[in-house]
Amino acid sequence: MATPKPQRSPEEIEDIILRKILLVTLAPPAHGADPRIIYLEMTAAEILSEGKDLRLNRDVVERVLIDRLSGEFPDAEAPFAYLLGCYRRAVDELKKVANMKDKTVKSLVEASIKQAKKLFVNYVRIHLGNPELFPSSSPSLAGKSTICSLTPLIFGAVDRSGFGGGGGSQPPPPGFLDELFSEADFDSLDPIFKGLYEDLRGHVIKLSALGNFQQPLAALLYLVKLPAGAKSLVNHPWWIPKGAYLNGRVIEMTSILGPFFHVSALPDHTIFKSEPDVGQHCFSEASTRRPADLLSSFTTIKTVMNNLYEGLSEVLLTLLKHADIREHVLQYLAEVINRNASRAHIQVDPISCASSGMFVSLSAVMLRLCEPFLDPHCSKIDKIDPGYVFYCNRLDLRGLTALHASSEEVAEWIKNDSSGKADINSGSGDIENRVVQSQGASSSGSKPASTSGKASYAFISECFFMTARVLNLGMLKAFSDFKHLVQDISRSEDTLSTLKALQEQSPSPQMQMDIARLEKELELYSQEKLCYEAQLLRDPTLIKQGLSFYRLMVVWLVSLVGGFKMPLSSTCPMEFSSMPEHFAEDAMELLIFASRVPKALDGVILDDFMNFIIMFMGSPTHIRNPYLRAKMVEVLNCWMPRGSGSSATTSLFEGHQLALKYLVRNLLKLYVDIEFTGSHTQFYDKFNIRHNIAELLEYLWQVPSHRNAWRQIAKEEEKGVYLNFLNFLINDSIYLLDESLNKILELKELEAEMSNTVEWERRPAQERQERARLFHSQENVGVFLT
Repeated sequence: MATPKPQRSPEEIEDIILRKILLVTLAPPAHGADPRIIYLEMTAAEILSEGKDLRLNRDVVERVLIDRLSGEFPDAEAPFAYLLGCYRRAVDELKKVANMKDKTVKSLVEASIKQAKKLFVNYVRIHLGNPELFPSSSPSLAGKSTICSLTPLIFGAVDRSGFGGGGGSQPPPPGFLDELFSEADFDSLDPIFKGLYEDLRGHVIKLSALGNFQQPLAALLYLVKLPAGAKSLVNHPWWIPKGAYLNGRVIEMTSILGPFFHVSALPDHTIFKSEPDVGQHCFSEASTRRPADLLSSFTTIKTVMNNLYEGLSEVLLTLLKHADIREHVLQYLAEVINRNASRAHIQVDPISCASSGMFVSLSAVMLRLCEPFLDPHCSKIDKIDPGYVFYCNRLDLRGLTALHASSEEVAEWIKNDSSGKADINSGSGDIENRVVQSQGASSSGSKPASTSGKASYAFISECFFMTARVLNLGMLKAFSDFKHLVQDISRSEDTLSTLKALQEQSPSPQMQMDIARLEKELELYSQEKLCYEAQLLRDPTLIKQGLSFYRLMVVWLVSLVGGFKMPLSSTCPMEFSSMPEHFAEDAMELLIFASRVPKALDGVILDDFMNFIIMFMGSPTHIRNPYLRAKMVEVLNCWMPRGSGSSATTSLFEGHQLALKYLVRNLLKLYVDIEFTGSHTQFYDKFNIRHNIAELLEYLWQVPSHRNAWRQIAKEEEKGVYLNFLNFLINDSIYLLDESLNKILELKELEAEMSNTVEWERRPAQERQERARLFHSQENVGVFLT
């Protein structure tokens, strides 16, 4: 008979399992044992001297763990990898123990393994927060940040949960991250979170839209969803960088969130260029590519950028849900806006200002934050407090050009507006009511933070005015840059065409070099243009969200003068007069741009924009800047039905009540008012503006209802505005005819010079080039004048 196998005691089973988990032994290992097992000889001697058995149990496991981590063992695993392995093996052993039949043994071993698991997590936390306690014996890991070892585990967790970009990272052991981040006080977790945020920032700082930003972004979102993680982020020294040399670009590149917003398809300065290069990768030699290839690139860029916008929106919304964190978020946004105020200038310094990529992304994110109060009925409009412009110091709004009031008038009005000050500064009362009313008005669940001695505003007001500033410095500025880029391309193409024609007539090495240089420039211009097109023009959602915001803007501005009522009062309310001019100008710019993008206006409600234009186009008492009122005419020109049949905007002109009554009247008034614009280019500007007005009037004369209104005005204003209109119309016509005849003579002379090929080719190449440019320039002016 076979001898029965001796039964192991519960203590022996506990010892065997803990040794398997910890990969240590207190007795010399047998020949051929697992090479990873470490013999803790000194620990064993100490235990024997205390008269205890050389067995691992819950009473000695922490002591053994410390000795294993503190000792210097050749080829041993680094502390983090070792602890993670221990945790993973403990999870595996717990699964096996679950099948034990002996309840007593099962209970003992389960308790011992669970205690060991907690120890592993605790010591991971200690090690990450204080890596010098357990230095790595591996030379390859010396000097490497311990936090970097944790980042791939978070990537693995977000990949598995569907957050990330599927980068193939190994997932952490089940429950490890939950225990690591949830079962500890903030002080022990804070250094870990701070290190992780710095590591994630480093992962994206040089990435373009084609790089793998999805994993770091998903990891960032995972961390900020943890209460301690959110608190740690906004208290990080790099949340809002400090220093004497702080500017917009520094915030973009050194803050934690800045590099995430920097991810873009738009071109940037060479110093800050991201990889992979979107222009080179997607649009090099675009003229020779198949349309399907370009379309695929457009779709890819639009998709990845919307993933970025959604992820960053969720990060900010998650932070804004915490009442004690919301103020930090608003401070960050305000700092980004204020430090980049010079982006509004025509020439932008790319070294001191953040990139267009950052501000377009921030524009898209802010529009998403505004979505809860951009409903078609503008139901939250009463929550937007105009006092924010005058009394809130978070944004520098008072320094902006106002719709009509001068800075001195605004300062005087604020000084005398004691009732306004009383209302704004009341810590309870009206402002508190606004706070309560704003609950649920935005998905941030906001309850505006108030700081000692400062006015407090509902989140809707904060979000509304910040979005207006961000769009001005971001999306609208990018549209303007795109327009200038297209103009540069057109000029370069004209120059290239001229050079090639001259090269054919009289070849020269220098001219060939100029042609090659210009062709290279045009290739780069073309790539930049297509990058703008991919991220801006090919994203109708972004444009429509912008139009939705500006629809609220114009309705709100009109509410400051008493609503959509005509005629306007002869005096302008100070609240309206003092609003930043760019609020209205940006609305018009976006409408012009959207009108030129196919299908961008599909489904967009334009009636409120039409009302706004008709009300203020002819009112210099409300909008001082004649160029802004002229821009409203440009919008109408874009909407004007062309050719026979009706268009989507026909009803705006032929069925809109306010238009039928006031459109012709205000166009005639603007035609007269525009005689003096106040600009040094006013002589040329007025002809351009009047040309647009004349086109509209010519169309409106064909509409019977507008023609009747016109006749009525002619009778009522026979010796007033209408007589002035006729005088200016006749004077302009005479002047333009005279100028056209002069230009025709100049063109004839130039044509004669160029047709005499013998004399023409004797002239220096530089002179021929300049004369050819003059010919094209005069030709364009002649076309304009006629």
